[in-house]
Amino acid sequence: MVPFRHPFPETADMDEHLQTLEHAQRTAIDLAIQFGPRVVVALLILAAGYFVGRWVGRVTDSMLAKIGLDETLRLLLVRMVRIAVLGLFLIMALQNLGVQLLPLLAGLGVAGAGVALAMQGVLGNLAAGLTIIFTRPFKVGEYISIVGEEGTVEEIKLFSTVLSHPDQSRIVIPNRKIVGEILHNYGSLRQIDVVVGVAYDTDIGTALAAIRELLAAHPKILAEPEPVIRVLTLADSSVQIAVRPWTTVADFNAASGDVAQGVLETFRARGIAIPYPQREVRLLGNA
Repeated sequence: MVPFRHPFPETADMDEHLQTLEHAQRTAIDLAIQFGPRVVVALLILAAGYFVGRWVGRVTDSMLAKIGLDETLRLLLVRMVRIAVLGLFLIMALQNLGVQLLPLLAGLGVAGAGVALAMQGVLGNLAAGLTIIFTRPFKVGEYISIVGEEGTVEEIKLFSTVLSHPDQSRIVIPNRKIVGEILHNYGSLRQIDVVVGVAYDTDIGTALAAIRELLAAHPKILAEPEPVIRVLTLADSSVQIAVRPWTTVADFNAASGDVAQGVLETFRARGIAIPYPQREVRLLGNA
């Protein structure tokens, strides 16, 4: 028997395509009727969660600010509250769509274990960031020195800490590099360290008094804590005097130069000699 062949093959192919499109269209309509309202409701739930999270975050921030909580810790807690509220609404949206949460959570747990292994460094920074935020070894605005870097703390993030350097650059230090290291926290004040030498025949009392007058008249030098002015050591060709006043972190660089220049000009004006290093060489002839 000879198999039947459509007299117009192109028309047959077109009919098959039309049937496929019609089937896809019916399927899409059925899915839209079945899941469309659920998807719309789920999106509305997520939108409501976003706005409710922001409102709860503002209320939480206001309450924490009233009790005087540290700004960095306050921002962290506010973010956690917002994420928790949004997560609750996300669960409600998934339940509305008919998603089985237990298998989903199990799958997320397995995936999370793999991600944790692949992101050990990132998680280490996160753990260190939480340690810094809760133990508070330093605060925003304080001047610190750590891991060979120093600067004013600008931001304390979950993964890194940002310092502003006196040369106007920014230093980003991973938090895991900070925790466990020796930290020098200057706070909001810094001590200037200037050493000047005077000749041995100088009246030391006069020299110390001149330095005190200079520091007392300088607007960027703090009266409290009291400046340290004392004889440091007896060097080979001069008496070394330490000049160590206090100033704010913001004024440190400018005040350091002002003090050094002011001591030099004051000594010159009062005739106090700053001797050059000297060496005496004696040549002994053969006997």
